[in-house]
Amino acid sequence: MTDRAVAVVRAGALTTVQDLGRAGYAHLGVPRSGALDPGAVRLLNRLVGSTEEAAVLETTVDGCALRPRCAVTVAVGGAPCPVRVDGRPAAWGTAVRVPAGSLLEVGAAVRGLRSYVAFGGGLAVEPVLGSRSTDLLSGLGPAPLAEGAVLPLGADTAVRGSVDAPPWPGPPDELVLRVRLGPRDDWFTAAALRAFATRAYRVSPASNRIGLRLEGPALERARPGELASEGMVLGAVQVPPDGRPVVFLADHPTTGGYPVVAVVREADLGAAAQAVPGTPVRFIPVR
Repeated sequence: MTDRAVAVVRAGALTTVQDLGRAGYAHLGVPRSGALDPGAVRLLNRLVGSTEEAAVLETTVDGCALRPRCAVTVAVGGAPCPVRVDGRPAAWGTAVRVPAGSLLEVGAAVRGLRSYVAFGGGLAVEPVLGSRSTDLLSGLGPAPLAEGAVLPLGADTAVRGSVDAPPWPGPPDELVLRVRLGPRDDWFTAAALRAFATRAYRVSPASNRIGLRLEGPALERARPGELASEGMVLGAVQVPPDGRPVVFLADHPTTGGYPVVAVVREADLGAAAQAVPGTPVRFIPVR
């Protein structure tokens, strides 16, 4: 029990290794991937003394349980959730020292969807194209966690962040997404563009790391036919034939043939990572 590693006791519904992603490979068909809430990852890594790019765990809905094989500093953040060490309550949103062999339990999200677990030294799984992120679309990176898996830890620098009470943003009661219209807004009627900018949508249960699917008014096209496939960027709001917008998230495809009515500002996408099904969504066009 002295090696620097952590064993998975309970994997949860979907727990993946994530860092800040593998930017720069879209021309090869590889999306950026990475944590859906990168602000939470940066802050947690500061708290445990790791670099901002260090790999963490991203849990979905119901958390996970882990048993470190060495003493390690851990911080849990993102979606608020109960944290326990050997059955005793531990702090959320700050650094906690977990002894070797102890059971760290990250509970179900109280609000929001995705909690993050950072470790001193970070997770040292083998990088692929410069990133340790799990990409659910392409299959690059480590597989989603399974019970019994053992994840190596990097060297702990023992330099802790100076944030005592981090200003965690709460999961949104209403998701407000600032967008720049285009490049294919001319494919939609004037009435559709007014509805897009003024009507409320709701997050669909079919959402995932690839895209935030929305329920609400269908956007009517102004022209028939389909586009040739073209490049897709993070935050692109693509409109499939049913007219319901899809906001592309970290594991989005790098090309697509449906028109993109707008692109969400990247700064707003962290909140999208925590928007539970049924959350109201409004789009605000900006220049």
